[in-house]
Amino acid sequence: MKNLIIGDTNLEVSEIGLGCMRITELQDKKEVRNLIDTAMDQGIDFFDHADIYDGGHAEEVFGEVVEPAMRQNMIIQSKCGIIPGKAYDFSKEHILRSVEESLKRLRTDYLDILLLHRPDTLMEPEEVAEAFELLEKSGKVRYFGVSNQNSMQIELLNKYCGNRIKINQLQFSIAHCDIVDSGLNVNVHSEAGANRDGSILEYCRLKDITIQAWSPFQYGMFEGVFLNNEKFPKLNKLVDELAEKYQVTNNAIAVAWILRHPARIQPIVGTTNKNRLTDICKASEVKLTREEWYALYMAAGKVLP
Repeated sequence: MKNLIIGDTNLEVSEIGLGCMRITELQDKKEVRNLIDTAMDQGIDFFDHADIYDGGHAEEVFGEVVEPAMRQNMIIQSKCGIIPGKAYDFSKEHILRSVEESLKRLRTDYLDILLLHRPDTLMEPEEVAEAFELLEKSGKVRYFGVSNQNSMQIELLNKYCGNRIKINQLQFSIAHCDIVDSGLNVNVHSEAGANRDGSILEYCRLKDITIQAWSPFQYGMFEGVFLNNEKFPKLNKLVDELAEKYQVTNNAIAVAWILRHPARIQPIVGTTNKNRLTDICKASEVKLTREEWYALYMAAGKVLP
């Protein structure tokens, strides 16, 4: 497993992270521990959480199965700010309370990274800055980032937060790549050319902000996976051909496509199948050619201008 550096920090992490949203779907805690052990055996040291995953139960189960001695070899990231179905809350009070609750559930003294989970239009950046300052000084959070935010939202936060935003977690896959589409269709009057995110891909590269790709196998907004899906015959045909060429599985090719981008995007994979996770990790050994990368992009139904 290759590593990457988060933003402009000294934090080195595995280039593939394990998303823990669905770990409570496993039959028992032994299976959860086996999944974590498999990840670490494959070189994954990065584990992504959020306070809303199964109402906090995902963090709780993770904390119960991870032994204290394992913590020093892990990078644990969590997210806060969503009150499901009701509101987003980036208030100082909510951020501080959420972190305390996550630490308790995870049975750890600190988070390596805290992300603000989706934008809060009622955000007062001065309050966020105060919360970040307190969390950093107390040693409870080392680094900070956001999820699903555009360039100006990050600019606003960084104005008050001392450029502490080091990560932006965005949905990204071969079949869901709006952040690439708009950059390839500049000055083109088309759906693909619509810039809805303030050129967030280029912005993050300019500002040394690491992009994390969530749902790297999904298309649409949780509409399903594109692999082995009859809606994507051309894409799956090419994915399977490349999987045979590189002697890996189709899910490894899907992740290798993300890793091939020079933005050094970190895929967060949410599988709970340890064998599939092992297969996915082989993506770290594959470097697609430029021609293969674009061929996959177009096989997903995209057209180059």
